[in-house]
Amino acid sequence: GMVLQEPAGAPGGTAAAPAEVRLCRRRWAMLLLFSSYSLCNAFQWIQYSSINNVFMRFYGVSAFAIDWLSMCYMLAYIPLLFPVAWLLDKKGLRFIALAGSALNAVGAWVKLGSMKPHLFPVTVLGQVICALAQVFILGMPSRIASVWFGSHEVSTACSIAVFGNQLGIAVGFLVPPVLIPNVEDVEKLAYHISIMFFMTAGVASALFILVILVFQEKPPSPPSRAQASIQSRPTAEYSYVQSILRLLRNVNFLLLMVSYGLNVGCFYALSTLLNRMVILHYPGEEVNAGRIGLTIILSGIAGALISGIWLDRTKTYKQTTLVVYIMSLVGMIVYTFTLSLGHLWVVFVTAGTLGFFMTGYLPLGFEFAAELTYPESEGTSSGLLNVSAQIFGIAFTIGQGQIISHFDTKAGNLLLCSFLFLGTIMTAFIKADLRRQQANLENEKT
Repeated sequence: GMVLQEPAGAPGGTAAAPAEVRLCRRRWAMLLLFSSYSLCNAFQWIQYSSINNVFMRFYGVSAFAIDWLSMCYMLAYIPLLFPVAWLLDKKGLRFIALAGSALNAVGAWVKLGSMKPHLFPVTVLGQVICALAQVFILGMPSRIASVWFGSHEVSTACSIAVFGNQLGIAVGFLVPPVLIPNVEDVEKLAYHISIMFFMTAGVASALFILVILVFQEKPPSPPSRAQASIQSRPTAEYSYVQSILRLLRNVNFLLLMVSYGLNVGCFYALSTLLNRMVILHYPGEEVNAGRIGLTIILSGIAGALISGIWLDRTKTYKQTTLVVYIMSLVGMIVYTFTLSLGHLWVVFVTAGTLGFFMTGYLPLGFEFAAELTYPESEGTSSGLLNVSAQIFGIAFTIGQGQIISHFDTKAGNLLLCSFLFLGTIMTAFIKADLRRQQANLENEKT
């Protein structure tokens, strides 16, 4: 591979130096910083839904209105993916990191202006700004992993980047029920909500400052042969529109895109409606509903990290993805039929098992897509996966919410089970065309 860069001492920068593949120690700082502001953004996504009933009473709005505070994240992503993916390719990682962390901080501060029951539109505005920030965050894990990490650690790095987002959802399930008690006094409720909003705004602002000071575009040397090959390609050769068209003609990627959307869409619906489902069967258990959500995410984080390490060691993308998908389906079926048994400890166990596989699937999808679509931009392939997830997430959240309102939780969860079964079948038909691995092997031989 060749990198278009000026060698030491070469005048004018006209000569191309051979690519020197070298790992940069700063890569872990980049990953930690990205994971941190991704965590903060994910916390703001779920902070309303984790205590759905409390915010319903404070603002005097319906459960569906609070659900939309979660779904606006999904809705904003769909039309804005392509402009943001174009910006990523034109402006680079640092610009995208600055935009994402800045919008995240602005949204957090706007929410502080919504401390009265009649100011629900202000909290909606703040949440929409945070939803815009998410567009600059959600598709970045595989791009950061590829640009900064070597071929033997890229899947682990992607898992850690996804881990930050999932940890944010975990904190979003745990902290709001603890900080904001379910009390009747509106003034007391406003005080507790303001504490949560102030803490979030402070953390988001500190992370934005750190991104300004620390975050870099790319390491001095490419970390892998595959990355060196991409960097050596003249800019004129790359067409963003052609890249998307090539992705949409890739049958294996299209199968993965739909199956990924079905799985992650189910996860979004489950997370958004968890508080409502648990409260229906276990009245007054808001704190435990949050802890069940926390259990889903923490076990999923373990699943994601184990998946990433396993992929780096075995490179069995198709087999691992299919097994995890099947186990997500089994976990969903078990959760569906145990939720109403009347034993909270059973719900903790079944929800944790479901989370291990369903959340553990997230980095698998990103990494499998990067393999199937190399040398296309990871930001574009991840973005298309996320668009699919947002579309299915909105549809499943609305559909399951309406079914729960008109029938019961079991009927709503069976809807998700049927779509997970469809996704399992589609995953089985994906051919493991590992192009990135092949590029690394060919370059090493050369």
